[in-house]
Amino acid sequence: MKIWHQSFTVLDHLGAYHDALKSHFARVARPGTEIVLHGMHPGTYRSNYPGSDIRHAALQYIHGLQFMKAAVQAQQEHYDVYAISTLPEPALREIRGLVDIPVVAYGESAMLTACMLGRKFGVLVFIDDMNELIAENARGHGLESRFAGAMPVGFSFNDVLKGFEDPSEFIKRFHDAARKLIAAGAEVIIPGEAPMNVLLAQNGVSEIDGVPVLDSLAAWIKQAEAIYDLRALCGTKPCRKGYYHKLPDQDRVNEIFSFYGLNLLQSAT
Repeated sequence: MKIWHQSFTVLDHLGAYHDALKSHFARVARPGTEIVLHGMHPGTYRSNYPGSDIRHAALQYIHGLQFMKAAVQAQQEHYDVYAISTLPEPALREIRGLVDIPVVAYGESAMLTACMLGRKFGVLVFIDDMNELIAENARGHGLESRFAGAMPVGFSFNDVLKGFEDPSEFIKRFHDAARKLIAAGAEVIIPGEAPMNVLLAQNGVSEIDGVPVLDSLAAWIKQAEAIYDLRALCGTKPCRKGYYHKLPDQDRVNEIFSFYGLNLLQSAT
């Protein structure tokens, strides 16, 4: 199977993170699963940090158009699964009503998996304003009663990037933040943003004081493999009835993309 991975970062600007993702995916994916990494179009952001934009609902909404365009491109290029690899899950509902290939999302996969590991899960994020969105996504996934809350982890994106060189301070600060979330009732910890997740996984952080620290990227890969298997072996497909699920005519989709200039954008690999 072949998975289109879609990041909210411009991966070419993040060498250490890009390399860590490749290594982690090679370790976690089963033999025969190919994960092709894609990022945002070069020039999307002012720097290598997307958080200045995606902490704002309006800007994230606009950037989400790239995720929609990439999903259609993934289907046209015969990928088996389109996988959104970012906690905010931009345009997830719309994408599932836009393409016919399976679509999995990083945050949703982590939350669903966490529900099998403990009664309540909590999320740590380094984009502080994202707490409100994570709570809204948990409600949207029908998991509000299982959600212990989202909290700032207490360090930044750039601190995580430094952690790829020396992770000792990063790991200590993550432990401190996780214990606060555990005290608030979390029985599973989800490391929110993917760069934080891959750095923790790289350093073997999977448990704190008896509470699992979920490898959200691994959960996302395994859900992609499972949803592909369900379709290939059992013919299981998403609902295609009603406003949110019925697929539009793909020629019309392409016309609209062209009208808005989205046909000029290609996801960076």
